[in-house]
Amino acid sequence: MKSLLIACAVIFMSCASTSSQKSSAVQGNTELLVSESQGGTDKPGFKIINDEKEFRNIIQGSFGIADLGKESYIKYPQFPKNKKVVLYNLGTFRSGSHKIEEVKGVTVKNQILYVEVPAGEPSGGMEIQVISSPWFIFTVPTDYKFTSVELKYSK
Repeated sequence: MKSLLIACAVIFMSCASTSSQKSSAVQGNTELLVSESQGGTDKPGFKIINDEKEFRNIIQGSFGIADLGKESYIKYPQFPKNKKVVLYNLGTFRSGSHKIEEVKGVTVKNQILYVEVPAGEPSGGMEIQVISSPWFIFTVPTDYKFTSVELKYSK
């Protein structure tokens, strides 16, 4: 039993210490810039990021500790000049496997921004049992006007 607990702790530590940001264009109208399984807020919600400084302050911990005032070896995503940048917090989960890996598309209807993301498939094996607060940052066209954001899960 003790060796099983040690193995689980090692697995958890290696999963928790890996940072995986994604910077791939999904469609012409959206791009996933950063996605993390930890560090978000307890409740779901969104925030528009208005400038480069605010963007860097939010993502700084995701890429390791670095002084933003000095030349850095860390390759940060660029703050898009011609897009609206949105931070979305998914809220709190009781397992550590919640993370957005892709944004399939975005649409606006009745001032609600619908963000289509892949539905998480259960692995069938052991899941990390730890409180997680995932979040991600993505872009939308600047002319999108919305007052709330909802995730749409698809296969």
